[in-house]
Amino acid sequence: MNQNTPEKKHLLTVLVEDYFHVGAFENLIQQRNWSNFEPRYEKNTLKTLDLLDQFKTKATFFVLGWIAEQNPRLVREIAARGHEIASRGFYHRSLHNLTDEEFREDLRKTNRLLEDASGQKVIGYRAAEKLSYEKDSWIFDVLAEEGFVYDASFLPTRKSDRNKRYAHQIHTHGKALWEFPYSTRNLGLGLFPISGGNYFRQIPYTLMRRAVQAWHESRTEPFVFYFHVWELDPEQPRINAASAYNRVRHYRKLDKMEWILKENLQKYEFCDVADFLEIKNDIQQLPRAAIRVSPETTEIRNPQSEIRNPLTVVIPCYNEEASLPYLANTLRSVEANLANNGYQASFVFVDDASKDSTPTKLDELFGRRENVRIVRHEKNQGVAAGIMTGIKAATTEIVCSMDCDCTYDPHELVRMLPLMTEDVDLVTASPYHRSGGVRNVPGWRLFLSKGASWLYRRTLKAKLATYTSCFRVYRRSSVVDLPLQEKGFLGVAEMLGRLDLKGGKIVEFPAVLEVRLFGFSKMKTARTVFGHLKLLSRLTKLRVFGKTDAIESSLPKENLEIISKERN
Repeated sequence: MNQNTPEKKHLLTVLVEDYFHVGAFENLIQQRNWSNFEPRYEKNTLKTLDLLDQFKTKATFFVLGWIAEQNPRLVREIAARGHEIASRGFYHRSLHNLTDEEFREDLRKTNRLLEDASGQKVIGYRAAEKLSYEKDSWIFDVLAEEGFVYDASFLPTRKSDRNKRYAHQIHTHGKALWEFPYSTRNLGLGLFPISGGNYFRQIPYTLMRRAVQAWHESRTEPFVFYFHVWELDPEQPRINAASAYNRVRHYRKLDKMEWILKENLQKYEFCDVADFLEIKNDIQQLPRAAIRVSPETTEIRNPQSEIRNPLTVVIPCYNEEASLPYLANTLRSVEANLANNGYQASFVFVDDASKDSTPTKLDELFGRRENVRIVRHEKNQGVAAGIMTGIKAATTEIVCSMDCDCTYDPHELVRMLPLMTEDVDLVTASPYHRSGGVRNVPGWRLFLSKGASWLYRRTLKAKLATYTSCFRVYRRSSVVDLPLQEKGFLGVAEMLGRLDLKGGKIVEFPAVLEVRLFGFSKMKTARTVFGHLKLLSRLTKLRVFGKTDAIESSLPKENLEIISKERN
């Protein structure tokens, strides 16, 4: 066959994963929190399917097992449109952290989910990260033993044998396994990847276009083209906590991938791997299992007739448009978790005169819920003022406060609440407690925060590890009339300080503080440092002389606009 004829086919591979699964964010985002994010993989996968239908092209879709478990109907839709389903593993994680047996079990679990959903036999695998022939060839033995026909995980280097740069067979334990490595171009100094994805987005496409054309004209082996479905989604949420390098790596030129894909689909012929190996019909033999639909919310086990302990969760918000979808998903499971442990939660959101679309988002996500009340400040006042407004609006004696950005895991409320015994007035989360911790928080912020805690420890009666956390459980009657002079971040410490100096009992709960994922912190560092020093001076006077220069913290009724009334 003439290798330049239109009949020459290359391989198109699609990676089905979401923006919060990727390796660029693996140090920021825990797998246990994946379900809290706004999912976009379904919309992006359907967009991909429509695009491939437009060009009458079939592809191999490497799907995460986690997605197959969450959304088996999407996997069935991919297969129904004539595409091959292959494995990406259950989680997007490095194989370097898995033993042979853990890898084997991961493969089996993922295949069960994919095959049940699609009715296809899964014969292909691609790891979550690019693998090296020198370090990772051990996976070939496991893949062959588990019945896989091919792998597409390896990135060849200058050290690799020349034949390993292209599609080739590997013989192991008497079985043959195909390897389809990432396509590369020899630049003399080394091999440069040209197979798609981030390389097509970051490198001037004129160069990449020439590299693909040169492969097409000179090689008999198929070119392996890949992209992620999230690369067709320029409007995806931004994880601002990521490093500058990883933000560029993930977000730069997302609007470029769609037209690059269209150009290549128009110019070249592509097929899926099973079709290339001429075994497409052999994988379509499995009976379709009943599709199991995962519930959208966690089931609440406690019957409504059971006596509940009522509580209110206060959440101050200022320009939190980016955080609210994540918060909404998180609170669904938090509320169910509380209910399963005997608590009946209501929520008060305090919009602190946001300038973005936070008010609209709040009403969209929470406005119709019967146990939610939304309150708005006419003027921006600060986080402590927001907490106090929520406490005053609460109708329960037990009130919790939390950050909108979930830097503390609100599921920990179930463990904090039992510490609120009859003689306790406040339970506060403490990342600096010997059993607490911090994750990905900048060192300079920890230094300033721990320094402030050291000073408060020498000023107040309560000897705590942390004084500035917003994640707390209050006895409403103990704090509702505290006269706060500070209404912003400093007011959080002032609230604890004044409660301590009037004899309130404060208990610490060891917690983990994580970096804010969405949006940016509103705290002004220099202003906050000097503000803490002034507040410490006032608290010292109050402790030594029993004097106070505090102003009344009660908010005039005209400063509040009730957006939606509590419907309980």
